[in-house]
Amino acid sequence: MKRIQIIHSTVYRYAEPVRFLRHKLYLRPREGHDIRIESSALTISPSYAIDWYRDVYGNSVAAVEFTEPGDQLEIVSTVIVEHYEPVTVTLGPSAPARQFPLAYDAVEQIDLVPYQTPVFPEDGERLAAWTDDLWLPGPKPDTPTLLATLAERIVGSLEYVVRNEPGVQSPATTLDRGKGSCRDLATLFIECCRQRGVAARFVSGYLVSAAAVADVATTHAWAEVYLPLAGWRGVDATSGQLVGGQHIAVAVHRHPEAVPPVSGSFVGSAATKPKLRVAVEVTQL
Repeated sequence: MKRIQIIHSTVYRYAEPVRFLRHKLYLRPREGHDIRIESSALTISPSYAIDWYRDVYGNSVAAVEFTEPGDQLEIVSTVIVEHYEPVTVTLGPSAPARQFPLAYDAVEQIDLVPYQTPVFPEDGERLAAWTDDLWLPGPKPDTPTLLATLAERIVGSLEYVVRNEPGVQSPATTLDRGKGSCRDLATLFIECCRQRGVAARFVSGYLVSAAAVADVATTHAWAEVYLPLAGWRGVDATSGQLVGGQHIAVAVHRHPEAVPPVSGSFVGSAATKPKLRVAVEVTQL
């Protein structure tokens, strides 16, 4: 077991006071058999009211309503978690998880449809051309090998970059540019999986150590695939590694643009443009 502290600070500064509208925060890690939250503190200014709830994906969401205007918005989340996931993980030993194409249970299949539906269907032909050799008819490697080979192709042929613009690139844009952020590479992996009927979803969270990926930020994004009798298993398309003891998930979603850590809006003059500063510190205690 490892104890890990996460301090995530977001500060917006404005040239004049503005009125803040509702903000939505995805900052609290997902608890389960591998993650337990030991302590959690959230500091926000200006004055506010907060409502916590779980969304349809089971993510913990903080909805914040501000009660006064201001020229600065500051949100600081401090969390200590106990991480029980081993560093060495597998994609699942069960036979159904190793056979491709995957045969999902009929009851589960109903719920998996959104995770098999592409977000960028217009890029389908481009992705097929880029991955067709992995899925050619004939003897196939098992599913974990196929997924690992796909992740390795992304790592080996595309450059990881820190990209501060909001949103994600389409898979075709990432291939055209030959580079992308962690969320762009995760999206590419997810769309390639979905095109072949493999249920996949987007995960946002934190990376404890950046040793495996040079210059990677400690806020991170990766993919999870659903395997029969093995459940959701994480694959990091930025490093080509399986997700384990270095990853802390905060939110999951079928759409890669739906779970930014902080989102919201404000009312002010057209000339008021905020300056943003984000600092994230993830340390093992």
